Amino acid sequence: MKLSEAAGACLGWLKLKNNFRIKVRKGEGIKMQKGLFSIGVCMAALALSTTAYGQSETNNDDLSSDGNPLIQDIVVTATKRGGADSVQKVPFAVTAYGSDQLDALNFKGVESLSFSMPNVSLDANNSAPGFANFAIRGQGLGSTIPSLEGAVGVFVDGIYIATNAGVVFDNFDLEGIEVLRGPQGILFGKNVTGGAVLVRTTKPTNELTANARFQVETGPQVTANATVSGPLVKDMIQAKLAVYYNYDDGWFTNSFDGSKFGKQRTYIIRPAVRIEPADNLEILLRYEHGRITGDGGPGHNFLNGGPNVWNINIDWRGFTNVKWDQAIGEVNLGVGFGDGTITSIVGYRKLWSNIGTDLDALPQLFFNSEQLIEQDQISWELRYAGTFGPAKLTTGLYYLDSHLFAIDNRFLAGPSQVSGGGDQQQKTYGVFASVDWNVSDTLIFNIGARYNYETKDVKISTIRPNGCSVPQASCNYTVFGNDSWKAFTPKVGVQYFADPKTQFYAFWARGFRGGGYNFRNTNPLVPAGPFGNEKQDSFEIGVKSDLADGKIRLNAAGFYNKIKGAQRAVQTAVPSVGISQVIVNAADATIYGAEGELIFAPTSQLTLTANVGYMHGKYDKILYDLSGNNVLGPEDLALKLIRLPSWTYGGSINYSLLLGDVGKAVARVSYSHRNKNFATENNIAVYPEQDQLDFDVSFTPRDTNLTFSFYGKNMLNDIGYGILAPLPFGGPGSQFGDYKKGRVYGGAIRWKY
Repeated sequence: MKLSEAAGACLGWLKLKNNFRIKVRKGEGIKMQKGLFSIGVCMAALALSTTAYGQSETNNDDLSSDGNPLIQDIVVTATKRGGADSVQKVPFAVTAYGSDQLDALNFKGVESLSFSMPNVSLDANNSAPGFANFAIRGQGLGSTIPSLEGAVGVFVDGIYIATNAGVVFDNFDLEGIEVLRGPQGILFGKNVTGGAVLVRTTKPTNELTANARFQVETGPQVTANATVSGPLVKDMIQAKLAVYYNYDDGWFTNSFDGSKFGKQRTYIIRPAVRIEPADNLEILLRYEHGRITGDGGPGHNFLNGGPNVWNINIDWRGFTNVKWDQAIGEVNLGVGFGDGTITSIVGYRKLWSNIGTDLDALPQLFFNSEQLIEQDQISWELRYAGTFGPAKLTTGLYYLDSHLFAIDNRFLAGPSQVSGGGDQQQKTYGVFASVDWNVSDTLIFNIGARYNYETKDVKISTIRPNGCSVPQASCNYTVFGNDSWKAFTPKVGVQYFADPKTQFYAFWARGFRGGGYNFRNTNPLVPAGPFGNEKQDSFEIGVKSDLADGKIRLNAAGFYNKIKGAQRAVQTAVPSVGISQVIVNAADATIYGAEGELIFAPTSQLTLTANVGYMHGKYDKILYDLSGNNVLGPEDLALKLIRLPSWTYGGSINYSLLLGDVGKAVARVSYSHRNKNFATENNIAVYPEQDQLDFDVSFTPRDTNLTFSFYGKNMLNDIGYGILAPLPFGGPGSQFGDYKKGRVYGGAIRWKY
């Protein structure tokens, strides 16, 4: 029997199977019913059929880009030059994903990319669902204090998200994601000492397009989304409507009462309009509304079996109730001056988040928490990008006005209740310029600088009885303050192109993380702020190369960072308040390391990828008692930096096969590893090492717009946590951890028109 006949018979047999239900097994994995399992077996057989058949029946050249989207070249917008640049041409370390790559990875949210890049951790803090605990090159958060700004900036369609709350939710309808490693202080401003995550949604199209996706995975969790885009007035006005719905019945089981845990419902609507009244003018109007409701965070106490078991045993489910609205207006005007583009981006975002979590993670009341956050912001960036002979110039102005109100309400054993919070008005101003000077066809100098000025006016209520009221959204304030911070962040770099496919680069850059105040102040004797800017000098060298006629892509970088006044949220277990957190400029530190990414396509059907990252960090000077023994000494200096795994590495095997008249099959298997690293400044809490094994098999019937896929994530059922915190309740070894999901199977159907 020919391969095409066998595949046709396989597909015909699958049509007879109609049972796609998923049974949940208590606390671990799933048992697949015959229908879904049969799809996986059949599609795997198609994808892994011998290369000889594929070569005899198809033209391999047709597979070079379309067969495996993971090897397509990607363009990035990180240089803000008014257009897009190849990821291989920009002089800094960046990993980028286009829409096809995200589809191939069964992308659901930014967190799902956490294990696919070296020296990068895009973890969510599931104790407060939606809160980002991103870390890049050992610089990131380990806290849910909303007034402590992260070291990794998140930008959506050009606007900076000014809080880490309400960031890590499902996303869809994306044109691309760019993850920039290292400080990006010139073009992206403050709070990007670790790096930046740029998320770009799709633009309305001038031709009618549509796509939809239906997905079922362990829980069961059901996801459906669709996008329709096209012209209202041909070549002048285009519109888009994208909608998303997700229902998760809960991956976890609560042994306290045998119920499912982790239920969540999400919906998002995203309309957009694009107006092109003239050849040199584009106006983009985007809007998004989202809502999430469900259980609180999936917490585990190490007293219930230790850190390496699946066991939720809590007496309070908690809750998640989050909604947001954002509107973005972008104008791009082409001008004759320098053959350039003037871009204006105005963004507005409003977030309301009310989350309750059983933070003691025990079957009786010791420490339950409710957190209310209200945040709204408006920002405006006006920039110009043009070319003057050998020089490419990007320059602009930036303004941000953000208001943040938060309440931390704690229910403790006794029972007793304490609460506190704060109200902050923040204004940020910036001016920046960057020049790429082409000295010759092979040599480019990069020079740039940014000046930032920021003010914060705050009212803070120390956490205590009757400090704040969530129903009334009000506080009895005890601390009042206002302060301002200035920062100048220059950059000097060089690029050398040994040939059109090989670039060497090096740069020195300064970055900073903005100062502020502590909304989670628990001790009236400890100042709530202000703490100062965290400053960083970064040195990076790298190479980007395409070798062997494009069959090999090798990118590598080394970095050395000196940090002054590192901001730290120092945690202490205190029975009267649960956990005490003090934000200070705690130390000076050094972090250095290297990373590399390899793509190897020995044939047009087979692609191999690999990545590796190494980091080492140490404290150079201690400015605050990190160990908690009330003295500064060598024991503080010997502590390890948090969120800094020494090794991260992984790789994947991707195989594409055209099946004659039947269609096309693609199979992918990937593995990633992250070393253990520390979660708290005193090194008591330790993130365990993690190993992530995923697979995906997809099939696209010939002459159709459909793609069927069967996939598995975290096949080793490895336990991972978003945050860890020692607790003063329950006995020695009591420690809270918020689970990530374990083993997940799923199936998806994608349609494109």
